[in-house]
Amino acid sequence: MKKSVIALAALVSVNAWSAMTPYQQQLSDKLDPSKAPSENFEMEKWKINLPIGDNKPERAGKEMEITAAELNNVNYPYVHPQWFYTDAQTGAMVFAAPNTGPTTPNSKNTRSELRAMLDTTQAYQYKAPATNFAVASHPQASEFGAIGGRLSAALTVDAVSQSGDDKKMGAFASVIGQIHGSDNEPLKIYYRKLPNHTHGSLFWNYEINPKDKKDRFDISHDVFGIHDLQKSDANPEDGILLGELFEYEVNIVGTVMKLEFTKNPGEANEIKKNFEVDLAKAYPGQEKLDTSYGSDWMYYKAGAYNQCNQGSSGCENKGIEAGDYTQASFYKLELAQ
Repeated sequence: MKKSVIALAALVSVNAWSAMTPYQQQLSDKLDPSKAPSENFEMEKWKINLPIGDNKPERAGKEMEITAAELNNVNYPYVHPQWFYTDAQTGAMVFAAPNTGPTTPNSKNTRSELRAMLDTTQAYQYKAPATNFAVASHPQASEFGAIGGRLSAALTVDAVSQSGDDKKMGAFASVIGQIHGSDNEPLKIYYRKLPNHTHGSLFWNYEINPKDKKDRFDISHDVFGIHDLQKSDANPEDGILLGELFEYEVNIVGTVMKLEFTKNPGEANEIKKNFEVDLAKAYPGQEKLDTSYGSDWMYYKAGAYNQCNQGSSGCENKGIEAGDYTQASFYKLELAQ
Protein backbone atom coordinates (compact mmCIF):
# COMPACT_ATOMS: atom_id res chain seq x y z
CA MET A 1 0.00 0.00 0.00
CA LYS A 2 2.83 2.38 0.85
CA LYS A 3 4.41 1.88 -2.57
CA SER A 4 1.17 2.83 -4.32
CA VAL A 5 0.88 6.04 -2.30
CA ILE A 6 4.47 7.00 -3.08
CA ALA A 7 3.86 6.30 -6.76
CA LEU A 8 0.84 8.61 -6.79
CA ALA A 9 2.76 11.35 -5.02
CA ALA A 10 5.50 11.13 -7.63
CA LEU A 11 3.03 12.31 -10.28
CA VAL A 12 3.19 15.86 -8.95
CA SER A 13 6.19 15.99 -6.65
CA VAL A 14 9.97 15.78 -6.79
CA ASN A 15 11.69 12.48 -6.08
CA ALA A 16 13.49 13.42 -2.87
CA TRP A 17 15.77 10.41 -2.96
CA SER A 18 17.37 11.28 -6.28
CA ALA A 19 17.99 14.89 -5.20
CA MET A 20 19.35 14.25 -1.71
CA THR A 21 22.09 16.52 -0.38
CA PRO A 22 24.79 15.01 1.87
CA TYR A 23 23.11 16.54 4.94
CA GLN A 24 19.72 15.16 3.93
CA GLN A 25 21.33 11.76 3.44
CA GLN A 26 22.77 11.98 6.96
CA LEU A 27 19.31 12.63 8.37
CA SER A 28 17.85 9.81 6.28
CA ASP A 29 20.52 7.38 7.48
CA LYS A 30 19.22 7.81 11.05
CA LEU A 31 15.74 6.68 10.00
CA ASP A 32 14.50 3.14 9.35
CA PRO A 33 12.14 2.94 6.35
CA SER A 34 10.62 -0.26 7.72
CA LYS A 35 9.44 1.37 10.96
CA ALA A 36 6.38 3.47 11.84
CA PRO A 37 6.89 7.23 12.37
CA SER A 38 6.72 6.91 16.17
CA GLU A 39 9.56 4.37 16.04
CA ASN A 40 11.82 6.82 14.20
CA PHE A 41 10.78 10.04 15.95
CA GLU A 42 10.15 11.00 19.58
CA MET A 43 6.37 11.33 19.58
CA GLU A 44 5.28 10.69 23.16
CA LYS A 45 3.87 14.22 23.48
CA TRP A 46 1.95 14.36 20.19
CA LYS A 47 -1.48 13.41 18.92
CA ILE A 48 -2.51 13.59 15.27
CA ASN A 49 -5.58 14.63 13.28
CA LEU A 50 -6.18 13.08 9.85
CA PRO A 51 -8.51 13.98 6.94
CA ILE A 52 -10.77 10.94 7.30
CA GLY A 53 -13.83 10.17 9.44
CA ASP A 54 -13.18 8.89 12.95
CA ASN A 55 -14.21 5.32 13.73
CA LYS A 56 -14.81 5.91 17.43
CA PRO A 57 -18.53 6.09 18.38
CA GLU A 58 -17.96 9.14 20.59
CA ARG A 59 -16.36 10.98 17.63
CA ALA A 60 -18.87 9.99 14.94
CA GLY A 61 -18.95 12.59 12.16
CA LYS A 62 -15.65 14.16 13.19
CA GLU A 63 -12.19 14.00 11.65
CA MET A 64 -9.92 11.16 12.73
CA GLU A 65 -7.99 11.77 15.92
CA ILE A 66 -5.23 9.45 17.07
CA THR A 67 -4.13 9.97 20.67
CA ALA A 68 -0.53 9.88 21.85
CA ALA A 69 -1.13 6.43 23.32
CA GLU A 70 -2.42 5.10 19.98
CA LEU A 71 0.32 6.83 18.01
CA ASN A 72 3.00 5.24 20.18
CA ASN A 73 1.41 1.84 20.74
CA VAL A 74 4.32 -0.55 21.32
CA ASN A 75 2.75 -3.45 19.47
CA TYR A 76 0.83 -1.54 16.78
CA PRO A 77 2.29 1.98 16.33
CA TYR A 78 -0.10 4.02 14.22
CA VAL A 79 0.35 4.38 10.45
CA HIS A 80 -2.15 5.38 7.79
CA PRO A 81 -1.08 4.15 4.33
CA GLN A 82 -2.32 7.26 2.51
CA TRP A 83 -2.17 10.22 4.90
CA PHE A 84 0.51 9.42 7.53
CA TYR A 85 3.27 6.92 6.97
CA THR A 86 7.01 6.30 6.61
CA ASP A 87 8.58 6.83 3.20
CA ALA A 88 9.77 3.40 2.02
CA GLN A 89 13.03 4.83 0.61
CA THR A 90 14.07 7.74 2.81
CA GLY A 91 12.50 6.85 6.17
CA ALA A 92 10.99 10.33 6.35
CA MET A 93 7.69 10.86 8.17
CA VAL A 94 5.10 11.72 5.52
CA PHE A 95 1.99 13.85 6.07
CA ALA A 96 -0.58 14.26 3.27
CA ALA A 97 -4.00 15.94 3.06
CA PRO A 98 -6.52 16.24 0.20
CA ASN A 99 -8.36 19.41 -0.83
CA THR A 100 -11.63 18.11 0.62
CA GLY A 101 -12.43 15.84 3.54
CA PRO A 102 -13.36 15.87 7.24
CA THR A 103 -11.92 18.87 9.09
CA THR A 104 -11.56 20.10 12.66
CA PRO A 105 -14.56 22.13 13.95
CA ASN A 106 -13.18 25.62 13.33
CA SER A 107 -11.55 25.06 9.95
CA LYS A 108 -12.57 24.45 6.33
CA ASN A 109 -9.18 22.95 5.51
CA THR A 110 -8.09 19.33 5.81
CA ARG A 111 -4.98 18.35 7.69
CA SER A 112 -2.61 15.55 8.54
CA GLU A 113 -1.10 17.36 11.49
CA LEU A 114 0.40 16.70 14.90
CA ARG A 115 -0.76 18.58 17.99
CA ALA A 116 1.51 18.73 21.03
CA MET A 117 -0.05 17.29 24.21
CA LEU A 118 2.33 17.95 27.08
CA ASP A 119 0.23 15.92 29.52
CA THR A 120 -0.75 12.79 27.63
CA THR A 121 -2.72 11.42 30.58
CA GLN A 122 -5.41 13.98 29.67
CA ALA A 123 -6.02 12.73 26.14
CA TYR A 124 -8.95 15.02 25.33
CA GLN A 125 -8.42 17.85 27.83
CA TYR A 126 -7.16 20.28 25.24
CA LYS A 127 -7.59 23.39 27.39
CA ALA A 128 -6.01 21.96 30.55
CA PRO A 129 -2.95 24.00 31.59
CA ALA A 130 -0.82 20.85 31.96
CA THR A 131 -1.48 20.01 28.30
CA ASN A 132 -0.30 23.39 26.96
CA PHE A 133 2.45 25.95 27.45
CA ALA A 134 2.55 29.64 28.30
CA VAL A 135 5.14 32.38 28.15
CA ALA A 136 6.86 33.63 31.30
CA SER A 137 4.56 36.66 31.64
CA HIS A 138 1.43 34.54 32.21
CA PRO A 139 0.06 35.16 35.75
CA GLN A 140 -0.23 31.38 36.33
CA ALA A 141 2.76 30.33 34.24
CA SER A 142 3.90 27.69 36.75
CA GLU A 143 0.64 25.76 36.31
CA PHE A 144 1.31 24.97 32.65
CA GLY A 145 3.02 21.98 31.11
CA ALA A 146 5.93 24.22 30.13
CA ILE A 147 7.04 27.82 29.95
CA GLY A 148 8.07 28.35 26.36
CA GLY A 149 9.86 25.58 24.52
CA ARG A 150 11.47 24.71 21.21
CA LEU A 151 10.28 23.02 18.01
CA SER A 152 12.77 22.22 15.26
CA ALA A 153 12.21 20.49 11.93
CA ALA A 154 13.94 19.52 8.70
CA LEU A 155 11.56 18.74 5.85
CA THR A 156 10.63 18.85 2.20
CA VAL A 157 7.29 19.97 0.84
CA ASP A 158 6.59 17.42 -1.88
CA ALA A 159 3.25 18.62 -3.26
CA VAL A 160 0.73 21.45 -3.03
CA SER A 161 -2.62 21.60 -4.78
CA GLN A 162 -2.47 22.04 -8.54
CA SER A 163 -5.84 23.84 -8.63
CA GLY A 164 -7.02 27.06 -7.01
CA ASP A 165 -7.51 30.82 -7.41
CA ASP A 166 -4.07 32.46 -7.47
CA LYS A 167 -5.57 35.63 -5.99
CA LYS A 168 -6.40 33.71 -2.81
CA MET A 169 -3.65 33.21 -0.26
CA GLY A 170 -4.80 29.69 0.64
CA ALA A 171 -4.53 28.39 -2.91
CA PHE A 172 -1.41 26.32 -3.62
CA ALA A 173 -0.37 26.59 0.04
CA SER A 174 0.27 24.36 3.03
CA VAL A 175 1.02 25.19 6.67
CA ILE A 176 3.89 23.04 7.93
CA GLY A 177 4.31 24.40 11.49
CA GLN A 178 2.25 26.40 13.98
CA ILE A 179 1.85 27.83 17.42
CA HIS A 180 -1.86 27.94 18.21
CA GLY A 181 -3.29 29.96 21.09
CA SER A 182 -6.66 29.57 22.77
CA ASP A 183 -8.31 31.38 19.85
CA ASN A 184 -5.71 32.78 17.48
CA GLU A 185 -2.25 31.91 16.18
CA PRO A 186 0.95 33.81 16.90
CA LEU A 187 2.70 31.65 14.31
CA LYS A 188 1.82 29.83 11.08
CA ILE A 189 4.65 28.71 8.80
CA TYR A 190 3.56 28.50 5.16
CA TYR A 191 4.91 27.05 1.94
CA ARG A 192 3.14 28.27 -1.22
CA LYS A 193 3.99 27.44 -4.85
CA LEU A 194 2.07 28.49 -7.93
CA PRO A 195 1.76 25.82 -10.66
CA ASN A 196 3.52 27.93 -13.30
CA HIS A 197 6.49 28.65 -11.01
CA THR A 198 9.44 26.33 -10.39
CA HIS A 199 10.08 27.70 -6.88
CA GLY A 200 7.74 28.14 -3.95
CA SER A 201 7.75 30.75 -1.18
CA LEU A 202 8.35 30.14 2.51
CA PHE A 203 6.80 32.71 4.86
CA TRP A 204 5.21 33.01 8.28
CA ASN A 205 2.19 34.82 9.67
CA TYR A 206 1.51 36.45 13.02
CA GLU A 207 -2.20 36.76 13.80
CA ILE A 208 -3.01 39.66 16.12
CA ASN A 209 -4.92 38.62 19.24
CA PRO A 210 -7.69 41.25 19.65
CA LYS A 211 -10.50 41.39 22.20
CA ASP A 212 -13.07 41.08 19.40
CA LYS A 213 -12.54 38.24 16.90
CA LYS A 214 -13.83 40.38 14.04
CA ASP A 215 -10.74 42.57 14.40
CA ARG A 216 -8.18 39.80 13.92
CA PHE A 217 -5.94 39.62 10.85
CA ASP A 218 -2.60 38.14 9.80
CA ILE A 219 0.70 39.92 9.31
CA SER A 220 2.89 38.11 6.76
CA HIS A 221 6.70 37.92 6.85
CA ASP A 222 8.60 36.73 3.77
CA VAL A 223 11.48 34.34 4.39
CA PHE A 224 12.47 32.80 1.04
CA GLY A 225 10.34 34.05 -1.84
CA ILE A 226 7.27 36.32 -1.63
CA HIS A 227 4.03 35.34 0.11
CA ASP A 228 1.37 36.94 -2.12
CA LEU A 229 2.52 36.10 -5.63
CA GLN A 230 0.08 35.54 -8.48
CA LYS A 231 0.56 33.59 -11.72
CA SER A 232 1.45 36.76 -13.61
CA ASP A 233 4.36 37.47 -11.24
CA ALA A 234 7.92 36.34 -11.84
CA ASN A 235 9.16 33.06 -10.43
CA PRO A 236 10.65 33.57 -6.92
CA GLU A 237 14.20 32.47 -7.70
CA ASP A 238 15.23 32.84 -4.04
CA GLY A 239 12.44 30.47 -2.98
CA ILE A 240 12.40 26.72 -2.40
CA LEU A 241 11.70 23.91 -4.84
CA LEU A 242 9.25 21.10 -4.23
CA GLY A 243 11.28 18.26 -2.72
CA GLU A 244 14.06 20.60 -1.54
CA LEU A 245 15.12 20.22 2.10
CA PHE A 246 14.92 23.20 4.44
CA GLU A 247 14.76 23.70 8.21
CA TYR A 248 12.89 25.80 10.71
CA GLU A 249 13.31 26.29 14.44
CA VAL A 250 10.89 28.01 16.79
CA ASN A 251 12.27 28.76 20.24
CA ILE A 252 10.32 30.64 22.90
CA VAL A 253 12.60 31.93 25.63
CA GLY A 254 10.91 33.85 28.43
CA THR A 255 8.36 35.80 26.39
CA VAL A 256 10.27 36.09 23.11
CA MET A 257 9.46 33.92 20.09
CA LYS A 258 12.70 33.39 18.15
CA LEU A 259 12.46 32.01 14.62
CA GLU A 260 15.24 30.64 12.45
CA PHE A 261 14.79 29.39 8.87
CA THR A 262 17.56 27.65 6.93
CA LYS A 263 17.82 27.15 3.18
CA ASN A 264 20.45 24.66 1.94
CA PRO A 265 21.09 23.37 5.50
CA GLY A 266 24.49 21.80 6.00
CA GLU A 267 25.74 23.00 2.60
CA ALA A 268 28.40 25.55 1.68
CA ASN A 269 25.71 27.93 0.41
CA GLU A 270 23.57 27.67 3.56
CA ILE A 271 21.37 30.71 4.21
CA LYS A 272 19.79 31.51 7.58
CA LYS A 273 17.13 34.10 8.31
CA ASN A 274 16.04 35.08 11.82
CA PHE A 275 13.05 36.87 13.35
CA GLU A 276 11.97 37.79 16.88
CA VAL A 277 8.61 38.76 18.38
CA ASP A 278 7.91 39.46 22.05
CA LEU A 279 4.64 37.60 22.65
CA ALA A 280 4.02 39.52 25.88
CA LYS A 281 3.73 42.79 23.95
CA ALA A 282 1.38 43.98 21.24
CA TYR A 283 2.84 43.49 17.79
CA PRO A 284 4.69 46.71 16.82
CA GLY A 285 2.27 49.15 15.23
CA GLN A 286 -0.83 47.20 16.37
CA GLU A 287 -1.05 48.44 19.95
CA LYS A 288 -4.68 49.55 19.55
CA LEU A 289 -5.96 46.06 18.69
CA ASP A 290 -3.42 43.41 19.66
CA THR A 291 -3.67 42.30 23.28
CA SER A 292 -0.56 40.07 22.81
CA TYR A 293 -0.24 36.40 23.83
CA GLY A 294 1.29 37.20 27.21
CA SER A 295 -1.64 35.75 29.17
CA ASP A 296 -2.73 33.08 26.70
CA TRP A 297 -2.15 29.32 26.56
CA MET A 298 -0.57 27.78 23.46
CA TYR A 299 0.60 24.58 21.79
CA TYR A 300 2.82 23.54 18.90
CA LYS A 301 1.60 21.87 15.70
CA ALA A 302 3.49 20.33 12.76
CA GLY A 303 2.63 18.41 9.60
CA ALA A 304 0.66 19.22 6.45
CA TYR A 305 -2.32 21.55 6.95
CA ASN A 306 -3.74 22.01 3.44
CA GLN A 307 -4.85 25.61 2.86
CA CYS A 308 -6.55 24.83 -0.45
CA ASN A 309 -10.31 24.21 -0.19
CA GLN A 310 -13.25 24.29 -2.58
CA GLY A 311 -14.78 27.33 -0.88
CA SER A 312 -12.61 30.36 -0.16
CA SER A 313 -9.58 29.16 -2.14
CA GLY A 314 -11.38 28.09 -5.31
CA CYS A 315 -9.72 24.68 -5.33
CA GLU A 316 -11.01 21.55 -7.01
CA ASN A 317 -10.97 18.04 -5.62
CA LYS A 318 -10.17 15.68 -8.47
CA GLY A 319 -7.98 13.46 -6.31
CA ILE A 320 -4.32 12.76 -5.71
CA GLU A 321 -3.70 11.68 -9.31
CA ALA A 322 -4.79 15.18 -10.45
CA GLY A 323 -2.56 16.83 -7.84
CA ASP A 324 -5.36 18.09 -5.57
CA TYR A 325 -3.58 17.46 -2.27
CA THR A 326 -0.58 18.55 -0.23
CA GLN A 327 2.30 16.51 1.15
CA ALA A 328 5.32 17.13 3.39
CA SER A 329 8.10 14.76 4.46
CA PHE A 330 9.88 15.38 7.77
CA TYR A 331 13.44 14.15 8.23
CA LYS A 332 13.72 15.73 11.69
CA LEU A 333 11.08 16.81 14.19
CA GLU A 334 12.12 17.62 17.75
CA LEU A 335 9.99 19.08 20.52
CA ALA A 336 11.73 20.28 23.68
CA GLN A 337 9.33 21.39 26.44
